[in-house]
Amino acid sequence: MEYQQIFERVEAKYILTDDQYDSLMKTIGERLTPDVYPHSDIRSIYFDSEDFRMIRNSLDKPAYKEKLRLRCYGEVSDDSPVFMEIKKKYRGICYKRRQDMTYRQALNYTVFDRKPLDSQIMNEIDYLRTGGKLQPKVLVCYQRDSFVSAEQPDLRITFDRDVRFSLSNIVLTNQKPEGAVLDEGKRIMEVKTLTAMPLWLTNVLDSLNIYPSSFSKYGAIYEKHLMKGVSRKCSKYYSHQSSPVHLPLRTTCSAR
Repeated sequence: MEYQQIFERVEAKYILTDDQYDSLMKTIGERLTPDVYPHSDIRSIYFDSEDFRMIRNSLDKPAYKEKLRLRCYGEVSDDSPVFMEIKKKYRGICYKRRQDMTYRQALNYTVFDRKPLDSQIMNEIDYLRTGGKLQPKVLVCYQRDSFVSAEQPDLRITFDRDVRFSLSNIVLTNQKPEGAVLDEGKRIMEVKTLTAMPLWLTNVLDSLNIYPSSFSKYGAIYEKHLMKGVSRKCSKYYSHQSSPVHLPLRTTCSAR
């Protein structure tokens, strides 16, 4: 099967309560139809440097940022399709380039540096991973419900719930991630489109007091669990080893 490899779109995120979700779906439900894949069990491994350079840079909200992840949809076995993805964001536009491979090939690549194939996208992934000395840092798992607009086919809306993570068993076969990312009764909505968000959707969101958020799943895990207790303004000076047991932090900034 051939998979889409290159994506370019505008994305906006929102954090919804259960009440806001119910009100939103009552209001716009008739404008939406289930996506080709209406429900997905998504698992992603995020890669980063020893000192978490990529997520620290992302949290600073620069004009340009990027991330590297390995993603699957549903349970995996050795021969299941998975995707190594580079996701970049520049001035509000998201660009995603991904290479499909089997899970066995992904393990051979990430553990033993055996490239599964020679392609332009794979070479870009390898340059980023090896040049940045990136290693698996966190597993994020969640359930996603996906819809598309009946009037505007390029408009896609997704809802992520039951978002959980693992710092100690960072493999796609992990069935029991140990921590929750969101508070009870909340979910993440993403609006994705090739153009601007339609006015009717903007008006509905405003009427329900649903506003954009810069929320990042990996970013929230980093701040709440990897850098817990550290002042945000000093976090860029910190580094620690990749270990399931948190080692003492090293810094040149007072954590006040």
